[in-house]
Amino acid sequence: MGLVSPEDEVLTDARFARDQSILYSLLIILLSIPVAWYVARLVATPLQELMKQNEAIMAFDFDATKQVHSVVLEVHQLSRITEQLKKTIKQFADVSTMLGEEDNFERLLKKSVQEMQTIVGMEYGAIWLKQDQQFVLQTKPAKDFLLPTAFSYSDTLSQPLVQHLLDGTTSPTTKFVQFEYQEQTLAMVVAPLINQEQKLVGMSAAFSFQQRKVMPRVLSFIDALSSLVTVAIENRHLIETQKNLLEAFIRLTAGAIDAKSPYTGGHCQRVPELTKMLASAAVEQQQGVFADFSMSEAQWEELYIASWLHDCGKVTTPEYVVDKATKLETIYDRIHEIRTRFEVLKRDAQLDYWQQIAKGVSAEQQQQLQQQLEQTLQQLDEEFAFVAKANIGGEFMEPQDIQRLQQIGQRTWQRTLDDRLGLSHMELDRRNEPPRSLPVTEFLLADKPEHIIHRREDEKISDDNPWGFKLNVPEFKYNRGELYNLSIARGTLTEEERYKINDHIVQTIIMLDKLPFPDHLKGVPQIAGGHHEKMDGSGYPKQLTKEQMPITARMMAIADIFEALTAVDRPYKEGKSLSQSLKIMRFMCDDQHIDADIFALFLNSGIYLDYAKAYLKPEQIDEVDINDYLPQNA
Repeated sequence: MGLVSPEDEVLTDARFARDQSILYSLLIILLSIPVAWYVARLVATPLQELMKQNEAIMAFDFDATKQVHSVVLEVHQLSRITEQLKKTIKQFADVSTMLGEEDNFERLLKKSVQEMQTIVGMEYGAIWLKQDQQFVLQTKPAKDFLLPTAFSYSDTLSQPLVQHLLDGTTSPTTKFVQFEYQEQTLAMVVAPLINQEQKLVGMSAAFSFQQRKVMPRVLSFIDALSSLVTVAIENRHLIETQKNLLEAFIRLTAGAIDAKSPYTGGHCQRVPELTKMLASAAVEQQQGVFADFSMSEAQWEELYIASWLHDCGKVTTPEYVVDKATKLETIYDRIHEIRTRFEVLKRDAQLDYWQQIAKGVSAEQQQQLQQQLEQTLQQLDEEFAFVAKANIGGEFMEPQDIQRLQQIGQRTWQRTLDDRLGLSHMELDRRNEPPRSLPVTEFLLADKPEHIIHRREDEKISDDNPWGFKLNVPEFKYNRGELYNLSIARGTLTEEERYKINDHIVQTIIMLDKLPFPDHLKGVPQIAGGHHEKMDGSGYPKQLTKEQMPITARMMAIADIFEALTAVDRPYKEGKSLSQSLKIMRFMCDDQHIDADIFALFLNSGIYLDYAKAYLKPEQIDEVDINDYLPQNA
């Protein structure tokens, strides 16, 4: 049968079933491709979005991320964890930025405590820092929750709060405890602050009178945050310590300058106070010239340092120059030498008289010699009185006075001792002339070569100096010639000594310019060194005009002048009254020596009177009508 049956008939059904099966398979495959693609996209798209978000998180771009939703449970859970990770990293980054940017130590501590409270969700917080084996409270506690201000390991542990706080420092990790306190359940998180040397430097804590449950991962986050806070606190504390050291050094320097010359008294302390008063008054102005004037915290620090160091160059000024009360004074008053010479001349006159008598003279001749002796002695007394009065420097020396000094100086006396004996090698070096044979005839008053002290090369300032000083430098450092000093027309200072006193501002700028001030204090040398400049450019040491000077330097100039005028601790003058001082300063405004606008502020704000009540003697404070002193152009 099989041999005679047709093949097509036998396989027809089988071939149909095969073809149909292939067709169905192709249809299923074709239908499965979009389904598989769709399913793959359901999984791949969220994963790709999560990948982009992780890349954004790695770049700290938290604004570009958001939670990804997916029907796939695992992908959804991964998205939720990624979102939590983003929030954690962002929070950590925000705290890091906040701690890094905060430059105030007290605010840094408060913000650190507030962040900890926020993270653990508690109402109260505090931070203690270790000082001399004690934990000292740094942040002000809330009124309704009193915290121990200081405690140590030696304190009693009967207080539950202190006990748990101390327990919290025995472990390097953050602890969470709940206990009965003041008849309530107190929840507390304690984080020890451990520095890079693994030393405990303090602790921070958050408190709540409501029951709390703090997850272990939150405590781990607090651990990481505490390490960051510790570094920030130590860095800021180091900066604060350095600032305190700098401030103490500044006050020490100013105090040393005042102590060096007792006649300047508290000048270096009063000028900063008066300058601060002026700057504060300018900041408060809502209209007028100073309406837009303001000062940042950094600028206040800059002004504070500049005002305290404005006269630091005075450490280079010899006391005998600053305190020179008479014309012949150096380290001592040389009027005593001249008095001795007059005494020698008087003894010589008496000796000559007796030598004449010893030769034998008539009664009439003896009477004449007696009259001559009395006239000579009287004339020498009068001449010395004139020289002594000239030495005081209280009155203006007229040309005829100087001529009389020259005549008196022509008197001679005999020196029989070597004037090189007992001298230092430096003084001997100034004597270029060979010694003369004894006895030597000396002038009563003289300007000798050894009276000249030359300026060393390192003391000279060239015209192209790097500081921009414009100075009229005297040829010599000092000229101690007797006639030269006694002939000073007004006051007690020579041109050389006046330059030396003025040189303190030059030295102030040079000294401050050498200090490595940070950027926000770069203006200290300019402010401190500008208080002797004048608005018209005739001041020193740079001959700056008003427009070239910082306004704070112009304020300090007025503070410096007013303090100097009213000071009662100077040997060469009495403190002037309030009206006298303001009158002088008004003239200085008219002559464009001081800033008229600032002087008007000084008057209108009442600073002149506030300062007077604080620092002047009662008899100096007389009646003042500020309208009599207000500048016309202000």
